[in-house]
Amino acid sequence: MTFIPYRILLGATPVLVDSEPDTWNIDPELLEEAILDRKAKTGKYPKAIVPVALYGMPYKADRIMEIANKYGIPVVEDAAEGFGSRYKGQMLGTFGKYGVLSFNGNKMITTSGGGALITEDEEHWREIMMYATQYRESYPYYQHEKIGYNYRMSNICAGIGRGQMTVVDQHLAHHKHVQALYEDLLKDVPGVHVHSQPNPRSLDYARDDKEEVPVYDSNYWLCTITIDEDVKVKGQENAYKTIVTGAVGGAAGVIHAAESAHTDCEPNANVEAMRVALDKAQIEARPVWKPMHKQPCYKDVPAYVNGVSEAIFKVGMCLPAGPYVSDDDVKYIVETIKAAIERA
Repeated sequence: MTFIPYRILLGATPVLVDSEPDTWNIDPELLEEAILDRKAKTGKYPKAIVPVALYGMPYKADRIMEIANKYGIPVVEDAAEGFGSRYKGQMLGTFGKYGVLSFNGNKMITTSGGGALITEDEEHWREIMMYATQYRESYPYYQHEKIGYNYRMSNICAGIGRGQMTVVDQHLAHHKHVQALYEDLLKDVPGVHVHSQPNPRSLDYARDDKEEVPVYDSNYWLCTITIDEDVKVKGQENAYKTIVTGAVGGAAGVIHAAESAHTDCEPNANVEAMRVALDKAQIEARPVWKPMHKQPCYKDVPAYVNGVSEAIFKVGMCLPAGPYVSDDDVKYIVETIKAAIERA
């Protein structure tokens, strides 16, 4: 998801694969169907598989790698939201040929912008660093055998990142604590469900050489809920009657108003009404990410869909979970959610 715009700018054609309902990440079985169909239609396999750790939730890495190895397709892990998340004890970003992390201002740790690339192969690392540093050869003057880029992180940003690494464990623990608090406080609210990792407290374990570890260990970068369609939220009869003129959820770059309040794929009216109610209470919330195959700019790319991501988009919402979200904040958010629901 994160790197689709960059791939298009480089001349690549993305192939979109829908989600599975457990983790909301790429559906491995649909992935294999897409690979075989692309081979049948184009005579070629896709150049890479890019699984995304949505909201920090681990994807089914073992099955994805099994499929990738079966067809000889490299995996580039989009772990931008998954820094610190593990699958069967292994850190996301270390399964594939490459892993990519984001250090944007809203991520688990930040350098204000930029990110990091992970690879265990020194030769690949050297080639990547050559491209990232203008592909400058080892001469006392500028000599370029290939055209490179100036993608190095500045010293100031790198220094911020080194400082942030000292608090990453605290940030991870805090996000998991906030998730547990949401789960506890919302467990008795009819029609409101906190999305959590599969079998979070079961005996579903993977064994390694030293200890038993859970299959899924999400960093819960963002906490998400779903709201059943039949839940009545105050003011939902007025949902989508006003065109949004600015950014929702702190996003930047919105410089003009939409032509219509509606699109052909949007959250249910009660979800939008809940977002508005939280916004009025000074709580920043947003819908879950819109499915890529429903984005107008990707309407002509190949897509293999099963309806899961569209169904989630209709009912899903992201709630605050950052380092400055306190227990009292979570309680206030939950009480605001409860107060916004109309009681029979």
